[in-house]
Amino acid sequence: MTDLLYSETEEDLRSAVRSLLSDRSDTPSLLARVESDTPYDPQLWKSLASEMGLAGLLVPEELGGQGAGHREVAVVLEELGRAVAPAPYLTSAVVATETLLALAGESADAAALVGDLAAGRTVAVLAVPLSAAPGAPVPLTALTGRVTGVADAAAAQVLLVPTPEGLYAVETSAPGVTVEALTPLDLTRPLAAVTFDGASGTLLADGAKAEAAVRRGLLAGAGLLASEQLGLAEWCLEETVRHTRERHQFNRPVGGFQALKHRMAQLWLEVVSARAAARNAADALATGSPETALAVAVAQAYCGRVAVHAAEECVQLHGGIGMTWEHPAHLYLKRAKSDAIALGSAGLHRDTVAELVDLQAP
Repeated sequence: MTDLLYSETEEDLRSAVRSLLSDRSDTPSLLARVESDTPYDPQLWKSLASEMGLAGLLVPEELGGQGAGHREVAVVLEELGRAVAPAPYLTSAVVATETLLALAGESADAAALVGDLAAGRTVAVLAVPLSAAPGAPVPLTALTGRVTGVADAAAAQVLLVPTPEGLYAVETSAPGVTVEALTPLDLTRPLAAVTFDGASGTLLADGAKAEAAVRRGLLAGAGLLASEQLGLAEWCLEETVRHTRERHQFNRPVGGFQALKHRMAQLWLEVVSARAAARNAADALATGSPETALAVAVAQAYCGRVAVHAAEECVQLHGGIGMTWEHPAHLYLKRAKSDAIALGSAGLHRDTVAELVDLQAP
């Protein structure tokens, strides 16, 4: 039976992560960082990955991790979404780690690398566009070519490169590898174009094993991205309610006007539904449910739209201040818009839902 509630352990984890982010990634420091040339915060990542051990939540203890699961990771991503934190958690601790875990039982190189990721010693990303959905074709035919829109590639030491020959681990400092920063919509999740020119790497798996591993990583990433979108939407709703309670017009709080009450009530219903979809996807991943692909597709088909709507309402209902660079609302809108096309668009996931439902029909 699916459990959508949060355990006491998960709530304790949430409290610890929120406390760290409030100290290390508050609004002034976040705005200052996105205006700099280094939006990625290595000290924040060190605190999350190494000191708190969050990079190894998905990794079994025998491989150097915490031996937790997807439900705990979902809680972390909710808090990272609430803070729009500039850290490569989704790309490295989820997508890359899941991909390597699929191979760790048969590949000593994959097992060693996943241990480095779990300890926070290494950041690895899958060298595919941020928009790549589970089952998407590999962008390269060999270790020569160019992949654009790779999230957090500039922060990575290792790239997991899928090719028709198999999955390679390639160091970003290796000859023949060039990582060129791009200007993204979401300044808190840097994108890069990666060029391979006869680069060499370690073959982790070939053929069907490599394809299955990449699909597992992208599926977990898509399912847990819904939790990031949930956290983002919750912050936008809470901040909007707070602002409309404090902002007065005609000698009364603007939140007291019926039209705004209806808009926020509708948004609350959407956020509650998004929480159910995101928790269902996380629980399905954690339990290895046979309906995991359906749960992930449902979550992504719904949560992305809710996050964008919540961010748009946040900007608009804040009035003039919501349009300024000094208020963080624009960061949430940009993250929501970016997430809406990450790891597959809502339309693509709706098509997946339809296909899976048709397959299950008698």
